Amino acid sequence: MEQIPLMQRDLLLVPFPFSDQSGNKVRPVMVVSNRAFNEHSEDLLVVGITSNISRGKYTISLSSTDLEEGQLYSKCCIKAENILKIEKSMVVKKIGKAKKEKLESTIKTINKIISAQ
Repeated sequence: MEQIPLMQRDLLLVPFPFSDQSGNKVRPVMVVSNRAFNEHSEDLLVVGITSNISRGKYTISLSSTDLEEGQLYSKCCIKAENILKIEKSMVVKKIGKAKKEKLESTIKTINKIISAQ
């Protein structure tokens, strides 16, 4: 998949590790790293997407109406606390692209998690 440029807001399928590192499962993610990072790195920064809807403090709802490209077959949520750096070569395929507003909401939520207190 390295031939196709991977961009911020792209929805991808990647092997996402379990939080206890006991294994992984192919899961959807959204690219949050910007163009400058993506062009000069072999890696991407992504956040996990799940259909296991929760009302957690750091989740952002996601449905097909939130996409510029692609389609979701059920309501999902972005888990802003599930941040992963992954090699571009691990990408299984691109499945869509989120609207800019979803990226902005996700970045605001990540900033809440990492801001100094």
